[in-house]
Amino acid sequence: MNDRLSAPFVLVVGLFALACSRSEVPADPVAAPAPEAPPVATAAGPCQLNLYIWSEYIDPEVVADFERLMSCKVAIEVFDSNESMIAALEAGGTSRFDIVVPSDYSLQTMIRRGLLAPLRHGNIPNLVNLDDKFVNPAFDPGNQHSVAYQWGTVGIFLRQAGGAPPPRSWRLLFDPAQQPGRFALLDSERDMIGSVLMYLGHSVNTTEPAELGAAREALREAKKRSAGFQADVGGKNMLLARQVTAAVVFNGDAVRGMNEDPATLFFVPEEGGVIWVDNLAIPAQAPHRDTAEKFINFILDPQVGARLSNFNQYATPNRAAKPFITPADLANEAIYPSARIMARLEWIRDLGDENALYDELWRQVQAD
Repeated sequence: MNDRLSAPFVLVVGLFALACSRSEVPADPVAAPAPEAPPVATAAGPCQLNLYIWSEYIDPEVVADFERLMSCKVAIEVFDSNESMIAALEAGGTSRFDIVVPSDYSLQTMIRRGLLAPLRHGNIPNLVNLDDKFVNPAFDPGNQHSVAYQWGTVGIFLRQAGGAPPPRSWRLLFDPAQQPGRFALLDSERDMIGSVLMYLGHSVNTTEPAELGAAREALREAKKRSAGFQADVGGKNMLLARQVTAAVVFNGDAVRGMNEDPATLFFVPEEGGVIWVDNLAIPAQAPHRDTAEKFINFILDPQVGARLSNFNQYATPNRAAKPFITPADLANEAIYPSARIMARLEWIRDLGDENALYDELWRQVQAD
């Protein structure tokens, strides 16, 4: 999640190749071989794939089809934040899981800490199906360690009430005078802090002490008035159960919620919001590395990729899948943002040692 997007969409998408210093783009980035990984243990016995992924993030039928195709068993475990996923890998998960699904900025952290194995591109011929803007991304030059899975935004999921429509603003949560009712915050460190920073008019990647201090106080006050921090799909589920009136959520969760309850809506606030891309990656000591690469190749099949996004209702990074995407979803700005919305989105960056500033801010808010 990189530099602030302020240009029209046709320029914005280029940020995958900007923002961070990067290698020169190879003439054929898909065909460019990744460096060989150190030896990785391979488990004997029946075919197995251990998938570590966000909640409600893959069509069970897609998993079942892969199991039938490969005569393979897929075991799924879920995580609720990038931070908890990284902690699990550092606690021994690099030799336990075969596929993980990190967001862009956290993927940089994982590469730096040696948690991921390079991909062997020769085993993933469907890489050619990726949209150009997801090839050779700044957070992983040459797609050496990752392949884009789904992309989307962070915003507000709201239950509509009678009368004048509310402002499409973060003020609904962070200004007590504008609050429409009880609300839920998102238990995702950089996404939630970034949303507060946007409300305050700052970059989601600021390292200025005064700006981070203001974000900490705004988030502390919001926490006192809220239903607390809800992991992943929790805010969406609370709103559908009428336990809250508004929630900070990932857009695909909200779109699925709107399908269940037409009296709800999702928007990226006028001050701006976070944009992200989640990726498929293989832990450094994955026990079934060959099967993991076959799974990545399977997900990149055009029709499989379309089924995935039609189920998740997040945007696909798979160019070849677009003809198979539900037309109404392709036209839905909550899934595929317009140029107007894209112009106010910002990518989160891995800040290296300065990530500690956000970790400490989050710790202080959570401790209150």
